[in-house]
Amino acid sequence: MHDTLIYSILLSFGVSLLLGPLAIPLLKRLKFRQMVRDDGPQTHLSKAGTPTMGGVIILLAAVLTCLVLFSGPVEYLLLAVLIMLGYGLVGFLDDFIKVLRRRSMGLRAYQKIIGQLGLAVVVALFAYNDPNIGSKLIVPFAGVEWDLGVWYVPFTVFAVLGVVNGVNLTDGLDGLASGVTLLNALTFGLLYIVFIGNAAGRTLYADNLKNMLVFAGAVTGACLGFLRYNTYPARVFMGDTGALALGGALAVMAIMVRMTLIIPLIGLMFVLSVVSVVLQVGSYKLRKKRVFKMAPLHHHYELKGNPETKVVAIYMIVTAITCLIALLSV
Repeated sequence: MHDTLIYSILLSFGVSLLLGPLAIPLLKRLKFRQMVRDDGPQTHLSKAGTPTMGGVIILLAAVLTCLVLFSGPVEYLLLAVLIMLGYGLVGFLDDFIKVLRRRSMGLRAYQKIIGQLGLAVVVALFAYNDPNIGSKLIVPFAGVEWDLGVWYVPFTVFAVLGVVNGVNLTDGLDGLASGVTLLNALTFGLLYIVFIGNAAGRTLYADNLKNMLVFAGAVTGACLGFLRYNTYPARVFMGDTGALALGGALAVMAIMVRMTLIIPLIGLMFVLSVVSVVLQVGSYKLRKKRVFKMAPLHHHYELKGNPETKVVAIYMIVTAITCLIALLSV
């Protein structure tokens, strides 16, 4: 199975790499340029005008790779691709409004939540009603299953929303979200190899997981290729188009193998981004005091004098370690 993962990574990487020189000038001509927050780090003001919505590069590379390499039953793969595209569409609308109205705010909060919630419910209901997934979760390291019963659906919806917004909040420095996500996607690809081997006697489930292996590799390769243009100083940003799509993709990868509980470990930096924002907002509303210099957490470290590249490197190092630990869980 490892060769399937490698082929999908290489193909998606190549497509993403080739799309860069085509997409970036097009985004410039369309004037899809980044709008920078006035209250953000002053060093980010120089980023204003950089092409955004580059997430289309990731989406095209991943989808094309899946179309080329899929085989057999496509139920899981089709859902994964549609959910990724669905979240990408929500992000695209958000980005487009920002560009159109020349402001750093796009869709209203309730509009984002409606779109995100609807897609999360679709995923949760699909998994709950699938005989090979159902309402049981694998508890990492414990070697046992946890049956949530009807509570599986709201739990999964919460998890999907958490991952999607975690990736989105982490997308604040050049190469940060794409770098951390590719490590997460690669980890799920390696986990899929294990689960395919353990699916003896369940041919349909194993074949579906083989296509999900392609999906994991496609997302990994797409992020890897995108990093060529997204590392500091970034020539293009993924925007909410890419960040929301990648969050949706990671959430589906976890759900298909009942490993939702592993997300806080491999996605630790996404969790910290969300927690830092919650603490910052909560503290300011209750005490009129801030916990961090700025939230999400990566901006706090940046304002403490750490170079952007150093913060990104540390985030990726920590993620690599947590992903290795996650691989031990099965």
